[in-house]
Amino acid sequence: MDGADSERKESGFKVRTPVAEARRILRDAVVASADLDEGDDASVDDPPQAGVERIDVERADGRVLAAPVESARNVPHYQRAAMDGYAVRAADTFGASDRSPEVLRIAEGTGGDASVGPNIAARVHTGSALPEDADAVVMIERVTALESAGELEVEDAVAEGENVAPIGEDVEEGQRLYEAGHRLRPSDLGLLRSAGYAKVSVATRPTVGVVPTGEELVAGDPGPGEVVETNGLTVSRLVERWGGRATYRDVVTDDPESLRVAIQRDLTKDVVVTTGGSSVGERDLLPEVIDDLGEVLVHGVGLKPGHPVCLGVVEDTPVLALPGYPVACIVNAVQFLRPVLRWLEGTEPDPHPTTLARLERKIPSEPGTRTFARVQLESRETDATDLEADEPRYAATPTRASGSGVLSSVALADGWVVVDDDREGIPEGETVAVENWEPNG
Repeated sequence: MDGADSERKESGFKVRTPVAEARRILRDAVVASADLDEGDDASVDDPPQAGVERIDVERADGRVLAAPVESARNVPHYQRAAMDGYAVRAADTFGASDRSPEVLRIAEGTGGDASVGPNIAARVHTGSALPEDADAVVMIERVTALESAGELEVEDAVAEGENVAPIGEDVEEGQRLYEAGHRLRPSDLGLLRSAGYAKVSVATRPTVGVVPTGEELVAGDPGPGEVVETNGLTVSRLVERWGGRATYRDVVTDDPESLRVAIQRDLTKDVVVTTGGSSVGERDLLPEVIDDLGEVLVHGVGLKPGHPVCLGVVEDTPVLALPGYPVACIVNAVQFLRPVLRWLEGTEPDPHPTTLARLERKIPSEPGTRTFARVQLESRETDATDLEADEPRYAATPTRASGSGVLSSVALADGWVVVDDDREGIPEGETVAVENWEPNG
């Protein structure tokens, strides 16, 4: 242990890096590492170059496009009826009205299988191919079919193209549909299939080695002094929800050589994440191990709960040492691991969905520290006239149990309120944005 490490373990964190600055440092390192992997000289201002794979469209929900996509064909690729009715030549309906209908013969067959000619109409359904030589559709409500005579009374004149969906009305061949970096949704998959795609090129899912550490952790029933391992489980499932591929490792004890081997084992992954052992206590060995193997970029962040996080790089692989307290671990995973996964696939993290609410109790905070206060939401609206139009419809109550080790305070909360670094708490009665950080993506 060098002098700096010894001093830090004796005195704790004297300086805590602001969250925004820590994320900037981490992003620069992730981008630089990705550029080195690609063998280019791209600037740290550029997004990382994610790996690419080609997959079936039906498996691409939630994946990020690796290249722009243009339609391979017109949609629809044929003229089709936009209404149920009869396909006609518009000129044959000229002058038709309720009082003086035009009489046309009914062709055999329907849709594209029928033949339309002078004074001949063909039955069509919505979406049917328009018969050759037809250029309009008369709605079914505006005709009277004389089936026994094989004739049709048309009571409405139609113009050329009326009630007809032209070729390429939905999408034209060559039309740009999506840019690279677009995250695909179920509706996108339908459009891609319609536009002629069976497969699509997407960014590979980042791989993450998740390593829980701590000699007190057990997988089964805990004895005195033992704790059930939960951080690794939670983080690995968050990785999967955020689009990565997690390898959830067995617990590694607080031993420098064991920790070194565990990190080196997962350097084949895109990211290594450890839980526990990231602070400045006697058993907090990970910062020293990371610094010995590579470089510690940040140790100690102005964030509550969760300031004893360690962010580093080993052999161009980002290594995130998250705190052992469950809430602190989750907060840091959301603030640092989620962005890393987005950067590795060539995107930026989207803002979390929020709900506006009236704060029911003051949230204290230290200036210079970004605080994440867990809250529960309740509807304030008992009657539609109870609240003014600009008042929030929900009340946010900070959870009573707020310690960084109280996992239930997160699991039973509806979200959290972020107190920015430059504020000294939020007073009761203020309208706040409650972040829902746990939905998919």
